[in-house]
Amino acid sequence: MTNNDILRRLRYVFDLNDSNMISTFNAAGHEVTREQISAWLKKEEDPGYVKCNDRECAIFLNGLINKKRGKKDGPQPEPETRLTNNIIFIKLKIALNLKAEDITEMMDMANFHISKHELSALFRKPGHKHYRDCQDQILRNFLKGMQLKYRPGSDQNDENDSAAVSDS
Repeated sequence: MTNNDILRRLRYVFDLNDSNMISTFNAAGHEVTREQISAWLKKEEDPGYVKCNDRECAIFLNGLINKKRGKKDGPQPEPETRLTNNIIFIKLKIALNLKAEDITEMMDMANFHISKHELSALFRKPGHKHYRDCQDQILRNFLKGMQLKYRPGSDQNDENDSAAVSDS
């Protein structure tokens, strides 16, 4: 999955307009313009499409954590310059204050079963002997489960059309 896909899906799941997206970046101490948001949300085929880099996506996820959970005291964490699906998954877990049961429930809603043991392997440090890379399929199904939980009644096809629409 690309960072642009992640932004589009999160925008849809949480029903964020351009102003909400900008304030999420601001919550992590980073300013972006409506034009940048619009360019990141466009499809790759669109001439105005701009690739969202790992650092910008990490800033958005850090802002989401700050907005959902509140800023922690002291210095804010530096955004990662290299994101993996595991890091994205961890940041979403933190932002939404999810426990293993919550995640497995969301995955089940998306018709994707994952055990608590498989899940814990995704949240381990990369050097750990039980660490496992989070594949796109797992992250995609987690995001689908989030959509089903936080936007009940929505259709997966609606997401692709609605997420790219920006405010006027």
